[in-house]
Amino acid sequence: MDLRGRAVPSVGRLRVLLMLFHTMAQIMAEQEVENLSGLSTNPEKDIFVVRENGTTCLMAEFAAKFIVPYDVWASNYVDLITEQADIALTRGAEVKGRCGHSESELQVFWVDRAYALKMLFVKESHNTSKGPETTWRLSKVQFVYDSSEKTHFKDAVSAGKHTANSHHLSALVTPAGKSYECQAQQTISLASSDLQKTVTMILSAVHIQPFDIISDFVFSEEHKCPVDEREQLEETLPLILGLILGLVIVVTLAIYHVHHKMTANQVQIPRDRSQYKHMG
Repeated sequence: MDLRGRAVPSVGRLRVLLMLFHTMAQIMAEQEVENLSGLSTNPEKDIFVVRENGTTCLMAEFAAKFIVPYDVWASNYVDLITEQADIALTRGAEVKGRCGHSESELQVFWVDRAYALKMLFVKESHNTSKGPETTWRLSKVQFVYDSSEKTHFKDAVSAGKHTANSHHLSALVTPAGKSYECQAQQTISLASSDLQKTVTMILSAVHIQPFDIISDFVFSEEHKCPVDEREQLEETLPLILGLILGLVIVVTLAIYHVHHKMTANQVQIPRDRSQYKHMG
């Protein structure tokens, strides 16, 4: 009985120690966030950094705007008219975030928390014809907005907090160890709780890396979006064609010059036999 009585407190102490260790591990893995938007030369672009144990683990630069439809009463107070609010992510926003091995998250709040953006990133491994491949992607977007906020909404019928969520999202797909960069605009549709309306999120000037950052405050090698690559090709193609055309012209002139010089140095043999007596 004595041994059993002593064993129970020992198990209890072990559990307490494990809980304390887990709590200490969480405290030690401190995460801090910084809004560095003031460093951006683009007034519409924000820069957010999440750091863990003094090391950067998530970096995000982007400009974001939300197009939110909402209903207002018509002048007869019987019919409803759909208006549209354009809500841009502003500088000085409050930011939160967390980093993980396979999941990272960024949360941004602005206008006294009337608006909140949550972006969830996941890292996954897949088997392909070329072998195992690891990529990361943006897997979920949630936008919470308050249609009673007077700056962007004018007399909304169903004024109050609403939540708009993405559905089966797979965006910004990037090979592991690289950052995603895209200057072109990209749109993401979000289903709103406000009478099943659709909110449109517009991202531009994007540069994001939620995993595997090697150097503090420095993005890894960029993985450019197809639109940017196509635009870059369209910009460089005329230059390449111009260089090729110029090279063809130079080669043609060189061949003509050599041929002309060779034919000029050849002795002309007279075709009329009567001219032979004047030769020699």
